[in-house]
Amino acid sequence: MAGHVAVARLGRNADSFREALKQIGSIEDLNSSERSVVIKVGVFNHKAQNHTSVEVLKAIIDSFTKAPKIYIVESDNYIGKGSERLQIWKELFNERVVPFNLSEDNNLKKVKVADEEIGLSHLLFKPNIFVSTHILRKYERGSILKNLLGLIPDAKKARFHRKLEPALLDMYEAIGGIDLAVLDGTYLRYGASSDPHIGPDGDKSKTMTDIVLISRDSVAVETVGLALAGIEPEKASIIQEAVRRRLGIGDLKKIRITGESFERLKEEVAKGLQALRKSRPKGPQTWGGRANRALAELIDDGYFKLPHKRTISDVMKAFKDKGLETEGKQENVRAALIRRVKNGSLQASKTLNKQLFWTE
Repeated sequence: MAGHVAVARLGRNADSFREALKQIGSIEDLNSSERSVVIKVGVFNHKAQNHTSVEVLKAIIDSFTKAPKIYIVESDNYIGKGSERLQIWKELFNERVVPFNLSEDNNLKKVKVADEEIGLSHLLFKPNIFVSTHILRKYERGSILKNLLGLIPDAKKARFHRKLEPALLDMYEAIGGIDLAVLDGTYLRYGASSDPHIGPDGDKSKTMTDIVLISRDSVAVETVGLALAGIEPEKASIIQEAVRRRLGIGDLKKIRITGESFERLKEEVAKGLQALRKSRPKGPQTWGGRANRALAELIDDGYFKLPHKRTISDVMKAFKDKGLETEGKQENVRAALIRRVKNGSLQASKTLNKQLFWTE
């Protein structure tokens, strides 16, 4: 099972998902009447179309026919409540399949996460089965493993961005790993793509790929997903740290990919990305326009509200979470922040040569 990734065409057909599951071997050891299933969906902003589709989540749920309970879980963030974002999949909920806000669980288990003690929901631990599902995207921090940041129950998750890889993998090890990883490639997204204002549903940041990637090895899925998106996995720090901890296979040459031809898919995705870059909008949809809008949203959402004081690096990370490429853009971000200081939207100071920004 380690290092085996199945790729199937979706075609809105549940049979393709079941076929992909068969390719990676039986999951009957996971499908048990004695163990509940916890599916961690990844959705940063419920107003954006950057999450696992209803169809793919239903296919995952339908694969666990024996589980007494299936919990669809998310946590609060500075955008809003996890319970609100989970309503994206409300048509799937019933007595057995239930939404669960990790931020509202009082039954917690203390674990060490990047030198900080964090209380994680009791649902996340064995004997429960843990599934991570997220979207295929051109984002160097990945999807399946990055999804684990949402296990942290409090909304102030941004503090872990400076130590992201250790935080993610500490949680991975604490909960006993990811039992099944499902990368929803209905579309390939460009960046984190959490901005809901790019087209009616983010059309300008996605290209149709119509595939799903499934594996019992979450590191292998992340590796294949990054490679498909044109990112070299060997340069992705999350992959390298996971390999160092021996949590999965991160060498593309050692991963068995079955189903659709990987080389053909790479060519298709590359063409889609090329067309996407050419079609990206001008004017207010340029990087500067999107950055100004993203900054306004951060201010409105209370990202800068005291007691929080944000650095330029913090804002760049928040921009990346919203799907903005920030490499080489530090001075652009600084200029945007200074403009907000001049118009009174933000306050600023310098402490130990580090400029800080906040609102009252």
